[in-house]
Formats: sequence, structure tokens, C-alpha cells
Amino acid sequence: MLDRIALILTIVGALNWGTIGLFQFDMVAFLFGGQDNIIARIVYSLVALGGIWCISLLFRDREEITKIESSAH
Repeated sequence: MLDRIALILTIVGALNWGTIGLFQFDMVAFLFGGQDNIIARIVYSLVALGGIWCISLLFRDREEITKIESSAH
């Protein structure tokens, strides 16, 4: 479950960076009242934590991930 949450947060971050890169538009800041707003800062921090968690996916054995997913269902 934590892997999925981290992946969703990482996708949100990637989409936000995409809008910044392509359109110079910060979607998170727009939705939450600016970059300095506490809610926007929390979202940025959660996205960063999700990205850090996703680093662990690079070093996991694929069979281990499959076993974890199978036991969760």
C-alpha cells in the first residue's frame, strides 16, 4: 500500500514539474494558494517523501515485490 501511495505522490510531482517546464505554471501552488502556503508546502514535502520512498523500488528484487503484492490481496 505504501508503494502505491508513494507512486501516486511521485506522479503528482512529475505532472507538476511537467506543467512548470512546459507552461511555467505551478499546479500545486495554483491549487493551494501559492508556494508559501502551508498546504502547498505539505504537498511538496509529501511528494518529496514519496520520491525518496520510490528509490527503494530500484533496489528491490522483482520476485520480492510480487510476493508482497500477492500477500496483500
